[in-house]
Amino acid sequence: MSRKGFIFSLLLVCVMLFTAMPAFAAEPDLKGEFDVAHYWSGGFGMDFIEKVIDDFVAVHPNLTRVASPVDHEQFKTQILVQLAGDNPPDTFSYWAGARVQFIKDGGRLQNIEDIWAENDMDAMFPPAVIANACTYDGEKYLVPLTLHWVGFFYNPALLEQAGAEVPKTWDEMVTMAEKLKAQNIPAFALGSKERWPGQFWFDMILLRTAGNDYRTQLMNGEASYTDPEVVRAFELWKQLVDAGYFYPDANAYDWIEAADHVANGKAAMTLMGTWAGGHFINDLGLVPGEDYDYFAFPIIDEETPHASLGPIDGFVISKDAKNPDAAKAFLVYLTDPEVQLAFAEGGGHLAPSLLADTSGYDVVKANIAGEIAADAVFAFNYDLATPPPVAEVGLNSFSEFMANPGDYKAMLERVQEDAAAEFAAAAAEGAQ
Repeated sequence: MSRKGFIFSLLLVCVMLFTAMPAFAAEPDLKGEFDVAHYWSGGFGMDFIEKVIDDFVAVHPNLTRVASPVDHEQFKTQILVQLAGDNPPDTFSYWAGARVQFIKDGGRLQNIEDIWAENDMDAMFPPAVIANACTYDGEKYLVPLTLHWVGFFYNPALLEQAGAEVPKTWDEMVTMAEKLKAQNIPAFALGSKERWPGQFWFDMILLRTAGNDYRTQLMNGEASYTDPEVVRAFELWKQLVDAGYFYPDANAYDWIEAADHVANGKAAMTLMGTWAGGHFINDLGLVPGEDYDYFAFPIIDEETPHASLGPIDGFVISKDAKNPDAAKAFLVYLTDPEVQLAFAEGGGHLAPSLLADTSGYDVVKANIAGEIAADAVFAFNYDLATPPPVAEVGLNSFSEFMANPGDYKAMLERVQEDAAAEFAAAAAEGAQ
């Protein structure tokens, strides 16, 4: 099964099958400094993950936590610097997929085969999650903590005002956007100031047209950014931009501001991950299913298999961890269903644990779980599906496109040249 796409159809069934949590192996007597780093800054559930960490440290009186930077964007580069230096954190959050593979290939992680077997973690998570998010080259490296999904989060009152309906197809989405435009309401808010939110538009259009098999080839360097499939995806995206359906100046604001535009009635919807729901509930006090709702990205080509998209976050252990005992105990602690649910409440995501009682999910989250279970494919988003150096090339292009969509064909030629160079460099390094 491909790491980029996998089946979640057993998820809901398995939740009902597993009702008791297996006993954890005894913890060592933890002491000394414990350095745990993460990237959940404001809007992503920072207070909730901090409580998770603080609760773990609190039951170990001889353990002292060392504070680490948590800014989401800064983390992406700072963690690589820390790993390459002499002072890596003991454990840190990371995005499953190509990013974990990248640092694992660089010899910066230690596997967790011992605690995985001792605590029977195979019984805790769906097999597809274990195979695609936790396992790298046959060994376990990551304990999953989140299961996110990307879709449209919208303001129901604005659609009602415009006499528009939730679309099932691309043509219906264009009709919806036209009705909103007639009411002077931008259909889409895309806050691409930090580049990564733009990837979801490219991801979803490509998945709904060329499909996941082709997308996997592109992510692996086996297809070209100048291919007709990629050109078509950008052309469809360009049609929406040219029609004036986007809130102006997408690169001038971030994803939280885009979500706020939806909540405040300045735009009808935003294409974003489930953390948007966490922001709506925990920061803005909105009621799911009433003040906001969701729908899956519409069908473009009927014959293309339907796919879900999103990231899975987890924790890994540094190869040179100074306190590996504490790091391992912390990862075991994160498998507790109550811990997983507590963070899911704050982050807006689903809990990947099969043992978590999901009966308390709000209506939007419960329906999203059904979307994931119904789809034959679950793909990691762009910057988690292709190697980080290539992802940087692509992320830059998405922001460039929103600033100047008319030059996208010339842009794709440059992207292909740069991406090919990065793949070639990685191949050469691997051959040494």
